[in-house]
Amino acid sequence: MTMRTDLLQLAADLARRGEPFVFAVVVRREPASSTQPGNMALVTAAGALHGWLGGSCIQPTVVREAEQVLRDGRPRLVSLSPDPDRERRPGVVVHPMTCHSGGTVDIYLEPVLPAPRLLVFGVAPTARALCRLGKAMCYEVDVIDPEADRAAFPEADRILEALPADDPAGGPVARVAGLFAVVATMGQRDEEAILTALRLDAAYVGVVASRKRFGEMRELLAARGASGAALGRVRNPAGLDIGAKAPEEIALSILAEIVKARRVDAERRPERAAEAQAGPERAIDPVCGMTVVVAGARHTAEHGGRTWYFCNPRCRERFLATPERWAPETAGAAP
Repeated sequence: MTMRTDLLQLAADLARRGEPFVFAVVVRREPASSTQPGNMALVTAAGALHGWLGGSCIQPTVVREAEQVLRDGRPRLVSLSPDPDRERRPGVVVHPMTCHSGGTVDIYLEPVLPAPRLLVFGVAPTARALCRLGKAMCYEVDVIDPEADRAAFPEADRILEALPADDPAGGPVARVAGLFAVVATMGQRDEEAILTALRLDAAYVGVVASRKRFGEMRELLAARGASGAALGRVRNPAGLDIGAKAPEEIALSILAEIVKARRVDAERRPERAAEAQAGPERAIDPVCGMTVVVAGARHTAEHGGRTWYFCNPRCRERFLATPERWAPETAGAAP
């Protein structure tokens, strides 16, 4: 397989910008498909496909499956075949092959996700230890405090006085890669930091403070509009109970708790992906079996007293030519 340098360059650019994408590689084909093993493409989070995987009839399926891969963060093997039942096997997502050339194509989809993001609020020794250990564990670390400087946090990716109101940390990328926040402000701007972390819907929010001090914070945060459910998600004291005393030990216990939270969050991704996919109303193309979003569908036909939806004009033409084949329950109705 010859790696395409243009795709590698695009992948490097996307990774540098922290944008997720999917690599798609043909791993198997049966004649008469025009594609070959090793053909590859890159699918961006916006649904743009760069590269070559075969006929244009393959691309919509790959893009749709790539969107699902980015939602749940898990790779998958997709098979397109004129005989889908023959290709059904564990671990394979099967779709009908709609290309006129026929043939079977297996495509492996691998998500490439940005590094998980760790927000560290404060300049206390525990905050410094969190920054060092977080970078050692390949997190993207932002230190957020007006008093933070590069000398105290040489490992940090960014040092900010405050998060901008339009910061994208809580967006869909963070829901896949992971966003985790630790408030170690130690009495300085505590409530503001916690409210910011809750606003971003971080998968983990930990507060380094005594239970008594956090109890006082809870009252102030509730008075400022924080819901009981949101406050109930805050971990205090932050970190697993390992008897930690030194700042580095406390940071270790917090990151161990974050690892645990990451695993739980990863297990919930398929559930969230299913919820997201269930959003708009969808219909099944009766010819090829593909899913079509009803709103704004470009290819439709009326038959048997109902509207049928198609992924492309060829499927629509095949349906109208012999509707009784694709919708036997409407046999006898005028097309």
